[in-house]
Amino acid sequence: MAISHAILAALLECSCSGYDLSKRFAGSVGFFWHATQQQIYRELSKLEEQGYAIAEVIHQEGRPDKKVLSITETGKDFLRDWIKEPLEVSPLKDELLVKMFAGELVAKATIIKELENHRSQHKITLNTYLAIKNKFFPEPNTLPLIEKYRYLTLQKGISHETEWLSWCENAIAFLQEA
Repeated sequence: MAISHAILAALLECSCSGYDLSKRFAGSVGFFWHATQQQIYRELSKLEEQGYAIAEVIHQEGRPDKKVLSITETGKDFLRDWIKEPLEVSPLKDELLVKMFAGELVAKATIIKELENHRSQHKITLNTYLAIKNKFFPEPNTLPLIEKYRYLTLQKGISHETEWLSWCENAIAFLQEA
């Protein structure tokens, strides 16, 4: 997947400026596809050149003009074609697992501390996801189809974080017993 797909998916929700998109990106697609503000701006220019997005310049008093971008029908077709392509399972890349694999080189307490750090981070992310679920998806079965897709994406994030927390807890207990 390219960043272009993630940006176009975010633009499906609503038209917005590059600045607003980078803020919104962090709270939606950005949970599972990271991009910096610079990457987003660079990609928006390319998407505009390719005809996948179109910008409307809005004049503002006392501030620079604002470019509000929207996905075009060509952009939707591009995204549709990509969605129809079968995907390979993404390879797992995780620094913590590499550290665990070579953990024998440091004191056990060092690895346990790293696991506790990850546990803490995953708890924060899980709480964020649960707050989103409670705020935007209190009754998932009554959602329109467009929101059901977003809900399923969130559910995967919740499941992912829950599994990480469980693994961290088990790994800490296992190492403390050893």
